Amino acid sequence: MGTLLLLAAEAHSAGAEMAHAAEEGGFGINFDILEANLINLAILIGVLFYFGRKILTQTLSERRSRIAEAITEAEQRQRQAAEALADQQQKLAQAQAEAERIRKSAEESAQKAKEAILAQAAQDVENLKKTAGQELQTEVERANAELRQRVAALAMQRVENQLQSILDESAQQRLIDRSIASVGGGS
Repeated sequence: MGTLLLLAAEAHSAGAEMAHAAEEGGFGINFDILEANLINLAILIGVLFYFGRKILTQTLSERRSRIAEAITEAEQRQRQAAEALADQQQKLAQAQAEAERIRKSAEESAQKAKEAILAQAAQDVENLKKTAGQELQTEVERANAELRQRVAALAMQRVENQLQSILDESAQQRLIDRSIASVGGGS
């Protein structure tokens, strides 16, 4: 309570100083609520309302315009993001379609390559069969010719051996003479 009285006394002395300044011909405001009249309060409220309204209106107006700009910017960014999303989705769809086309093309190419390789392999097998058949035939003919030569050589050797064992010298002489006579007689 003592502090309140002290504050009231200080306010009273400040108010007295202002009142004294007003009495001397200057303008002053009496801040002592108990001594102030309604006119001073109305003037104070009017001044605050008049100047404060301009400042408050200006501040609120600036804040409103900043908020409106922020909303406009956010809406613009949202539109841009939506456009970018749509664009990227379209590009993704195009890329997927292109990938599908490439995959199908690769499958077709692989199938054609497979068929070509199989056809070439079948042709190569056929050529190998023909070549092998020809080589086998040539080899059989060569073996048969060699076998005939050996058989003929063996037969001749055997005949010679038999003739030498059967024929003695006198028989050989008679055979030679008969052969000469038949050759000479036939001419």
